[in-house]
Amino acid sequence: MVVNHNLPMELNGELADKERYQQLVGKLIYLSHTRPDIAYDVGVGSQFMHQPQVAHMKATQRILRYLKGTAGHGVLFKTNGHLNVELYTNAYWAGDKGNRRSTSEYFSLVGGNLVSWRSKKQKVVALLSA
Repeated sequence: MVVNHNLPMELNGELADKERYQQLVGKLIYLSHTRPDIAYDVGVGSQFMHQPQVAHMKATQRILRYLKGTAGHGVLFKTNGHLNVELYTNAYWAGDKGNRRSTSEYFSLVGGNLVSWRSKKQKVVALLSA
């Protein structure tokens, strides 16, 4: 998925099988802990768990096709001779074109290896930052 592609919720879009979609995205969320290359795509797809449309299911199936072609990929932890802890954060202000909510994110490294990351859409629209 192209970054900032913004998979929309169409007004009269055809609905997909909600239970199947939720099971599939739930499994992909679990898998994204060892496959950070799909974390963004899965995060976008997980925003439509309450009412998935056929376009969302097709995007999720593209993730599955990508995984099939990249079965040898995953997280690799290397010994880099240090155990420095680094933490990086970012905020994407009013990034969702539909409701103008911001997204905050972070990731942390230990010894140069990625150990955690998170991206979360904020509950309210931020009009000011401090």
